[in-house]
Amino acid sequence: MLKNISLFMLFAIQITFAQNKISGTISTEKQEAIPFASVIIEGSSKGTSANENGYYELQDVVPGTYKIRVSFVGFKSATQTITIQENEDSILHFELKEDSQLDEVEVFGSRFTHPDKIEALTRLPLAPYEQIQSISIISDKLIAQQGNLTISDATKNVPGVYTFATYGNKRESMSSRGFRGIPILKNGVRVHSDFRGVGVLTDMQGVDNIQVLKGAASITQGVATDLGSPGGVVNLVTKTPKYVFGGNADLRIGSYGQARTTFDVYGPLVESGKVAFRVNTALERADSYRSMVSSDRFYINPSLEWKPDDKTTFTVEMDYFEDSRTPDLGTVNLGKNDENHIYDLPHDVFLGFENDKSLTTNATYSIRFSRELSDKLSLKAAYYKSNLDLDDKGASLGNVIKDTSGTPIYNQRNRGYSASTRKDNNSVMQFDLIGDDIKTGSISHTFQVGFDYRTTKYNTSSMSVSNIDTIDVFASNNHKLPSDMAFPEATLLGAQSKAFGFVAQDVITFNKYIKTFLGARFSRTQTITATETTESNAFNPLGGIILSPFKNINVFASYTNSSYPRTATRLDANGQELGNERFDQLETGIKTNWLNNRLRFNLTFFKINNKDINLPVYDENWVATGYYQKGGNDERKGIEVELSGRLLDNLEVITGYSYIDAQYKEHTSYVYGSAPLNTPKHTFNAYANYSFKEKLDGLSLGAGVYFTGERPINDWSSGAITHEGIVPNQKPFNVDSYTQVNLQAAYRINTHWNFRFILNNVFDEVGYNAYRTRYINQTDPRNFAGVLSYSF
Repeated sequence: MLKNISLFMLFAIQITFAQNKISGTISTEKQEAIPFASVIIEGSSKGTSANENGYYELQDVVPGTYKIRVSFVGFKSATQTITIQENEDSILHFELKEDSQLDEVEVFGSRFTHPDKIEALTRLPLAPYEQIQSISIISDKLIAQQGNLTISDATKNVPGVYTFATYGNKRESMSSRGFRGIPILKNGVRVHSDFRGVGVLTDMQGVDNIQVLKGAASITQGVATDLGSPGGVVNLVTKTPKYVFGGNADLRIGSYGQARTTFDVYGPLVESGKVAFRVNTALERADSYRSMVSSDRFYINPSLEWKPDDKTTFTVEMDYFEDSRTPDLGTVNLGKNDENHIYDLPHDVFLGFENDKSLTTNATYSIRFSRELSDKLSLKAAYYKSNLDLDDKGASLGNVIKDTSGTPIYNQRNRGYSASTRKDNNSVMQFDLIGDDIKTGSISHTFQVGFDYRTTKYNTSSMSVSNIDTIDVFASNNHKLPSDMAFPEATLLGAQSKAFGFVAQDVITFNKYIKTFLGARFSRTQTITATETTESNAFNPLGGIILSPFKNINVFASYTNSSYPRTATRLDANGQELGNERFDQLETGIKTNWLNNRLRFNLTFFKINNKDINLPVYDENWVATGYYQKGGNDERKGIEVELSGRLLDNLEVITGYSYIDAQYKEHTSYVYGSAPLNTPKHTFNAYANYSFKEKLDGLSLGAGVYFTGERPINDWSSGAITHEGIVPNQKPFNVDSYTQVNLQAAYRINTHWNFRFILNNVFDEVGYNAYRTRYINQTDPRNFAGVLSYSF
């Protein structure tokens, strides 16, 4: 027995001495220590972390040959092979290179690769610079630098994109090129079913980049079932997993009781590095500059990615958002509809009721599959689904009160109350076969062939009481609803549509000087309502050319059109259906990039015409006859100029200007040459961020200037009353232009901690976003926020 114990102890001692140590340091190429980097032995569970000086130790390593991998956020992973002998400690040093992919992420997106999920819009493996269409990218880097929390905050960096309305600060509706309410997509799927939606609401925490595709998107996105589709689309791309562990946590404290916490963590789930995850969350509460107005929100965005081999990727994502806020009626105009007398309502005055509430719940889901069939061919498939629930309860303002002589008392209004709900269910299934740089002789082809199937369904209910009481905007008003208020029976509406489309595109490169774009889409749409089911077909072509007379300069011209089937079943005087409406777009310009893709300059001219409208016909007393006629010409034309990138290694800039000439022409309802509501002729944006080096290393300063020109509050009717607030033959007044100046300062304390200070609307300039005469909402006054971030 004693002998056996002795042999066991000798064996244990041998094993102990046979287990060895690997140690070393981890530094940058400049020999700066990288603290807390991860060190693992591949194929095992053994690992450690470097200390604050970049030193690491792997204890009790059994003799053998191993691959040691080191990783840290912001650097490329490095692997070295080492053979361990018995009774021998080994020293292994690592120098990590900065991750070029991270360095390439500029304020306008990735420098050398196309932005994540851009194919959901274009369906071609081309960077925005190479596309025939006008595309702008806003990176998460810019969103973080500016502290953007809304879609409008971020897209104000894109020329020609501006806020159409906020509908009582409940949601955001964006416009582009004179078209109202352009569709907002999330990972390529519409959040609202069609133009009947009144904007969207989301959180920026999970946004990786924002892609703005201007002009007709019929080839890739289908027929223009949204009212604003010919103006373009805004795609919000969510963040996806990374195969290196990291993340960050932020705490934001700001004006009007804002408190916001966010958390982002990502990394591999298994040692093989084939499965990775990511989770983004945000929790926020805030009051407002307006008394009795507040908001609460919750957001979570988990995702999982699996790479069974080097050529196959599966990605699953969920994006869930809840928001509860007080709608704000805003203010009123103290004059006739042709006079701008917008009242600067004091911030301690609220015109609604204390129980006014707007609730938004939105969940989007996606499954994406990508397979490289060869070095030239790939297959992509995706399924996207979106569910949206809205529940709005709030006050409404009615007619101006008149005295006994009939004179309007503009500061007194009837006040009503309404309750409405909306449910949207949308889905898209999409398959694409993509070829990249396939040769036929001396000619190269980059092509896409695919199809998509889309379903949309919405249901709404609404009920209202038009006159509960009378209020005076100059006085203190009651905020309690009467206990005996009775609603009439709710109005129910709903519709659904199903559509499938076949798409083919071919980018033909003849030589380094010339390439052409050819494309076509066939769409079949079925619209189902309670009383009828209608069907329509549409064929939409795309054609264009890119000339490259010099390196880094692309001169392009294109033609596209889109069909609008929503009113295709309208009947003429003979009872015949008029068929689809159509929008035609011509676009030409210059796209350039300089300084190794660090700086980009784009100049675009566009002209969009709708000469094929199904217009209502009126009699001599401007009473609708009930039938329609083909005709009209709604025209939008203008220019857009954009300069973005790095002028210096430590100076980033974004500038843009747009001129929009939007007119109704030959229309049965509106004055010839008048502009659509809320369309400014001029917008301008400029932003710069400067990072100090040497003595002030870690400090950066940013500033932005944003101008929105004056714009009509409503459409100018030639006699017909088509919408709320329109007075026949009376020119609506223009909402004044305004300029907003924002400042940011950030200081990187060390590799983990960062502090950012944000000051918006520095000069406290008052601007207004209006929806006809129903909502006139002030832009936020001067406000500030401090953001403390910890990265790991």
